[in-house]
Amino acid sequence: MQSMKIISPNGHLGFAPLKPESFAIGVDARPDYIGADSGSDDVGPVPLGSDTCTSPLGWQTHDLEQMLLASRRIGVPMIIGSAGDTGSNSRVDLYLGIIRELVRKHGLVPFKLGWYYSEVPKQRLRAAIENGEEITGLDGRPALTLAELEATDRIVAMAGVHPYIKLLRQGADVIIGGRSSDCAVFAAPAIHNGFPEALAYYLGKVLECASFCAEPYGAKETVLGEITSDDVRVTAMHPDQRCTIASVVGHSMYERSNPFYEYVAGGRLDMTNCHYEQVDPRTTRITGPTFDPAPEFRVKLEGSGKVGERYVGLVGIRDPYSVKNVDGMIDWARQQVHERFGNAQYELHYTVYGRDGVMGAMEPNRDRPAHELAVLVQGIAPTQEMAEEVALIGTRQMFYARLPDVKGTAGSVAFPLDEVMRASPAYRWTVNHTYAVPDGLTLHDTHLATVGA
Repeated sequence: MQSMKIISPNGHLGFAPLKPESFAIGVDARPDYIGADSGSDDVGPVPLGSDTCTSPLGWQTHDLEQMLLASRRIGVPMIIGSAGDTGSNSRVDLYLGIIRELVRKHGLVPFKLGWYYSEVPKQRLRAAIENGEEITGLDGRPALTLAELEATDRIVAMAGVHPYIKLLRQGADVIIGGRSSDCAVFAAPAIHNGFPEALAYYLGKVLECASFCAEPYGAKETVLGEITSDDVRVTAMHPDQRCTIASVVGHSMYERSNPFYEYVAGGRLDMTNCHYEQVDPRTTRITGPTFDPAPEFRVKLEGSGKVGERYVGLVGIRDPYSVKNVDGMIDWARQQVHERFGNAQYELHYTVYGRDGVMGAMEPNRDRPAHELAVLVQGIAPTQEMAEEVALIGTRQMFYARLPDVKGTAGSVAFPLDEVMRASPAYRWTVNHTYAVPDGLTLHDTHLATVGA
């Protein structure tokens, strides 16, 4: 191939439905592939630990149906990564079931459906640790311990391009991937077709979030990427959007501690010397990325463990004295919970919106709160009954807080709801590590089947 085109209609399939108008324009551009990432750890540890989706089934089905029908109509492969938000085995199976149902619904002619799984059995990692292998922590975490491993409910390994390429070589027309790096969904077909790794990974980086690389901002619109042996070009499909130097460069620096590096299984994309050129009003051309192979093949592991059941309450504060002394009110409420439960296993969390609810200790204006505050109260405990009581005491005792200069009895907070509300169970990230393996297929077994009438 002299060039390869691929469209990305959604930066997180199912999180919000793709926009059909710009997707239709992208399909009419006759791409060689249609791809979308469907997962992220941005959604937190709950979906992985509980093995659920954070996106509605109807939205996920909508996007899969749009993409499947388009890919079969124009006869090009469709690739989905990190199925169902987390890429766990059950989420891959969920998507496979949706695809098979859509095949029956629309009477599609037979095609090859490929998939791979990403879950890692705990016993494999336990054996590695007991054998003296280090499972290295990321972002300052220590190496994985047996205690943290035992506190983990589910672990997935983040695939690179390797299982996608294997399935493409086997002739897969539709691929449903387990957990993978976002850019691998788009880099894999480019590498499969012989294009340079550096440009292929940049193609993946720029397309992973669909129209996030375009301006003006408009989520879930389709963008088209084209790769040659010399460059990558990215074009907005929505008539009112454009991929500019500023929007593309901005997205290349998105979600990373170092704006120039993108790490994947097997190496690192280096964007330090990229050159950006506006070739038409809606298209930016990129040259100059490099790819540095890793000296050791390491795969990122993500694992989540349950902390407990959770209830939440909401408190509104408008009284100026109470706003000024909100920490004293929180301390009072904490003490009342402690008097009830002592040193029993529970957690009580307060988030003060209007002061530092978003940035916490990093908030530079923490000493200048707004004139009214909203306090989110979270009670976490081993049972629903205990979690509800922790949240209820922690919320209502804000009303009864004894502050030095308060003389009235009417209370100084407001409750939007009298009750506390049951929320999803609380989970935490227990595994954010890398694991050395022989190659990119070691932890990702692939499968292929023919589906259709």
